Amino acid sequence: MTKRPNNQNMKEIDWSNLSFGYMKTDYNVRCYYRNGAWGEIEVCSEETIPIHMAATCLHYGQEAFEGLKAYRCPDGKVRVFRSDENAARLQSTCRGILMPELSTEKFNEMVDKVVRLNERFIPPYESGATLYIRPLLIGTSAQVGVHPAQEYLFLIFVTPVGPYFKGGFATNPYVIIREYDRSAPLGTGIYKVGGNYAASLRANKMAHDLGYSCEFYLDAKEKKYMDECGAANFFGIKNNTYVTPKSTSILPSITNKSLMQLAMDLGMKVERRQIPEEELATFEEAGACGTAAVISPIERIDDLDTKQSFIISKNGEPGPICRKLYEKLRNIQYGIEPDEHGWTRVVIE
Repeated sequence: MTKRPNNQNMKEIDWSNLSFGYMKTDYNVRCYYRNGAWGEIEVCSEETIPIHMAATCLHYGQEAFEGLKAYRCPDGKVRVFRSDENAARLQSTCRGILMPELSTEKFNEMVDKVVRLNERFIPPYESGATLYIRPLLIGTSAQVGVHPAQEYLFLIFVTPVGPYFKGGFATNPYVIIREYDRSAPLGTGIYKVGGNYAASLRANKMAHDLGYSCEFYLDAKEKKYMDECGAANFFGIKNNTYVTPKSTSILPSITNKSLMQLAMDLGMKVERRQIPEEELATFEEAGACGTAAVISPIERIDDLDTKQSFIISKNGEPGPICRKLYEKLRNIQYGIEPDEHGWTRVVIE
């Protein structure tokens, strides 16, 4: 391990006004796959990766990533949330694009190690900021020809982040973009690969240029059913029922999975099914959900092609069920409410 870099005066960080972006921290952890096996965990203070110009990640998209957070809690402990689920989703992605799977045990060991090594960058509880954890897996061996790599690098870096949306837990307007698809029904939409996000950049910029928080995709095959809100899952609330799309092109969100369980805990029904666009008019509340924002309540969804505007929040405020689900999930993540499902793990006592 190299000496701790003196790259940041911690007193200078304005924790309460952090953006959702990258900040240099002390260390990252790395592990190489060579000769058919994963090696030992390495600690590194370098931010760059030495990589061959013919690496498969650069040419054929053999790249996958994850996102999770570490929370400094009111009891002084630091917890991570459902990292087993992140490991399982990464393993699914590995099977989908033919990369070697990393065991859940090694994944968790590396998560815990990188959080502990960068403990001084974990924001205080009162700040509203968290430590974002970014695992990354890439094919590194040099080859020309479309087939899986022989060597891979798995690394995890961390960075303190503020809220994903500047307004925090507040309603946001969304717009349906029909000109572009995020992924095909039988493509890589169910995997967390960079190509899906590259495919969303133009639609995302179009939405922002029009004054919306994010773009909304319909299903790529028929353009009739709600799919994803940018990089987040969608859910709607009506008649004491939590409804979320079922699709072969949607990334399975760990946050959405957790919210479905909490909805059932609250006595609600949960439905995973196709949601036709016209059903938006019947929802009492709706939201986009994911690791970064947890829940972003939806104010309205505009369809510029059909000139329709589906008003979800009549008063412009988050609905009571969205608020209850948001607060309950956040309280579990911060160790405030009992973790009845065993979702959190204490990394630092």
